[in-house]
Amino acid sequence: MKLLGNIVDIPNKRIYKGEITIANGKIAAVVEKAHDVDHYIMPGFVDAHIHIESSMLVPSEFARVAVKHGTVATVSDPHEIANVLGVAGVEFMIENGKQVPFKFNFGAPSCVPATNFESAGAVIDSVDIKSLLENPDIKYLAEMMNYPGVIFDDAEVLKKIAWAKYYNKPVDGHAPGVRGDDITKYINAGIITDHECFTYEEALEKLEKGMKILIREGSAAKNFEALIDLLPEHFEHMMFCSDDKHPDDLLLGHINQLCTRAVSKGIDVFKVLQAACINPVKHYNLEVGLLQVGDAADCIVVEDLNHFKTLQTYIDGTLVFTENTSKIESVVFENLNNFNCETKDVSDFEFTSTSKQIRVIEALEGQLVTNELMAKATVENGNLISNIDNDILKITVVNRYQNQKPAIAFIKNFGLKEGAIASSVGHDSHNIIAVGVSDEAICKAVNLIIKNRGGICAVSNSKEHIISLPVAGIMSDKDGETIGQQYAELDRMAKSLGCTLNAPYMTLSFMALLVIPSLKLSDKGLFNGLKFEFSNVEVS
Repeated sequence: MKLLGNIVDIPNKRIYKGEITIANGKIAAVVEKAHDVDHYIMPGFVDAHIHIESSMLVPSEFARVAVKHGTVATVSDPHEIANVLGVAGVEFMIENGKQVPFKFNFGAPSCVPATNFESAGAVIDSVDIKSLLENPDIKYLAEMMNYPGVIFDDAEVLKKIAWAKYYNKPVDGHAPGVRGDDITKYINAGIITDHECFTYEEALEKLEKGMKILIREGSAAKNFEALIDLLPEHFEHMMFCSDDKHPDDLLLGHINQLCTRAVSKGIDVFKVLQAACINPVKHYNLEVGLLQVGDAADCIVVEDLNHFKTLQTYIDGTLVFTENTSKIESVVFENLNNFNCETKDVSDFEFTSTSKQIRVIEALEGQLVTNELMAKATVENGNLISNIDNDILKITVVNRYQNQKPAIAFIKNFGLKEGAIASSVGHDSHNIIAVGVSDEAICKAVNLIIKNRGGICAVSNSKEHIISLPVAGIMSDKDGETIGQQYAELDRMAKSLGCTLNAPYMTLSFMALLVIPSLKLSDKGLFNGLKFEFSNVEVS
């Protein structure tokens, strides 16, 4: 097979008219050749850090959508399903991904559970990490979220890192806001990537100390604008990632969108493509072709180098996308789940109190970090309740692995005026998380999730809508287009209830993410991510 086009030679920073010969899935020849074809041939895009589970699609379905945008590979942390099902969940992701022509590169989840301050469905210890890293399908030790464990020499954490070094596999980082001597020690432990920077200054310090920085633009956490000005000077040490991508957003685009935005800012296209295509392959030693003779034929044909509209995608020489159609077929698989709690009563969500002031989580648009606020308590018949007028709403996390009393706190900036929203996608342990205007609405939403053994939902006074997620309670068994459309409908319903957030369900899912400061809620209570200790909801 031969491809004609304008060949984009990223390492040598040149574009020339040429012909590529593909044989047995490899690039057999690349030659200069005159022709009148306008389109461009280049290496495929690589998402340098993503949790496939957050697309709510199993890997094979994720691949069907991603190739439409020129993505040929991902560096995938199966941390989410591992927190639900342990090693069996990781194995499910690997095997499902193998059923389709797409290059998933899974890591060994380093933090299962993410902390000891929440209830997860499984534990992956250093012995399990050793076993996973022995597997050639496991390419790296996934993000070390327990940065306090690294900084304070936790023996189990250091064992996991030691096994990665033993098997000569990279260690991914996760150190939001960590700077100074602490980040130096973190780096010296052997961790040299970070996708959690949310300021220019933080990312610059880490780059200057030898880290590779990933510019993240997901459905909730959006750091592109804060970090992109670093790319022109530091392009050899930066990559693009989405981290978490909800299905409706994935239908619209992927890494190609970040390239479009970067080029529109006047950044050299070769520097942009170095970050989007080359650097992840080199850093993680991926078996992904880079348009060189002898490489796997993993390449894309794009309309231009401004908008990167994908015309064709090839993986190992197989045409997987053309004429606006994905050639990857859906596959049959067996569902795994771990949902063991019973439905709740309205009284389970009451918070008896005589307090006059409460501690409140402040959710921030486009960020995983939160602030801690103090607010006047609203008490009715001895029960702390939501204050709709001031947008101080009740939030709950319900243990889905066993029957326990729900944890209750309060949150600002969801903006609901009616009903509740809930999800069993609650990073990292994936317990049920819900926000609502009343105990009755919250209970209704939580029970809808429990009855479906997983999902995301919205309920009003007269209506309820749920997308079931039967695969581990975090992924669908449906195709990407169906889930993307259903998710968009549910998003519209949440906003019709008054929610003012751009991505309400993605933001909701991170309100239980304890390893991101400052104030979050686990099934065990309100948690201060700066002090790594529980806090009281009641202040006085």
